[in-house]
Amino acid sequence: MKISETLLEIRDHNLAGYKPVIDYTSWRVAILNFSNELRAEKITALQRHNETDEVFVLLRGRCILFLGQGDQTITTIHGQDMTPHTIYNVKKGVWHSHTLSEDAMVLIVENRDTTLDNSPFCTLNKDQQETLLELTRSLWLDSEIAE
Repeated sequence: MKISETLLEIRDHNLAGYKPVIDYTSWRVAILNFSNELRAEKITALQRHNETDEVFVLLRGRCILFLGQGDQTITTIHGQDMTPHTIYNVKKGVWHSHTLSEDAMVLIVENRDTTLDNSPFCTLNKDQQETLLELTRSLWLDSEIAE
């Protein structure tokens, strides 16, 4: 017997990339899976959300959150290797991006009105792009992913 969606919504996302799966009043739950553009060597910009924090939970695989300090430009980049089933809250206005292993799945909780209009990007220069690669190699030293 199937349970009515008036009682329970069941959603999943098994394709590459980002997909919102539940929108409710002011919040959204999305799933982010590996996609080629999330390889560290392909990241050319960091994004920030000017109106909201954003929560990430690694469900499987590996993910590094890249965090950039600075206001209009990025002055320093940090890397956080995520631990599964741990909540990571990226604060409003913090530049960020992520790289994922091919088997990764990340749960994202954000404001429903998070859009490109309130979430600008900051282009990385060549040295900053190299920093992302170095962080990935050092954090994933024990992994084939770093190669």
